[in-house]
Amino acid sequence: MADIAELTALIEPEVKALGFDLVRIKLFGSGDEHTLQIMAERPETKQLVIEDCAAISRRLSDVLDEADPIEEAYRLEVSSPGIDRPLTRLHDFIEWAGHEAKIAATETVAGRKSFRGLLQGVDGDNIQFKDVKAGEVSIPFALVGDAKLLLTDALLSATMPLSSDGADEFETEE
Repeated sequence: MADIAELTALIEPEVKALGFDLVRIKLFGSGDEHTLQIMAERPETKQLVIEDCAAISRRLSDVLDEADPIEEAYRLEVSSPGIDRPLTRLHDFIEWAGHEAKIAATETVAGRKSFRGLLQGVDGDNIQFKDVKAGEVSIPFALVGDAKLLLTDALLSATMPLSSDGADEFETEE
C-alpha cells in the first residue's frame, strides 16, 4: 500500500489549486479491490456538489496516472465529508465546537480510549471535550485515532444543504 503522507503531498496542492480544502485521504481494501478515498470541501460552505467532485476527480486522475504512487489497481472516490463528517484536522475541533462527537484515542487518556460527548474547542494541541461518562477531558490531538461528528438535530441545522431545489418534488402512487 502507498504511504498516506506521500499521497497527501501529491494530492493536497491539486485540491487547493481548485479552491477546495482536503479533509481526508484514505486508502483501503484488499486483494484486487482497493479504493483511494478523497474527502474535500469548499472552505466557505464545508460541502461539495457533484460538479465539484467531478472536477477534483478529473484533476487527480491525471496527476495520479502520471505519478503512479500506488502499485495496486484502485478505484478513485471523491466525496464531501458529509454531515456526520470525520474530524481529521485540529481546526475541525475548533470549527465544530458545541457539537456532539465520538473520539477514539490511540492510547489511554484519562483512563479511557473511547469518548462520546460534546466538543468544547482546542487548547494548544489538546482537544477539550466533555465526555458523557468521564466528564471534562483534554485529549492530545496526536493521540486521536479516529473522530467524527454525531448526527443530531443541532448538526443538521448547522449544515443545511447548499441547495434543496427539487427536494420536495416527488410523485407518489395512489
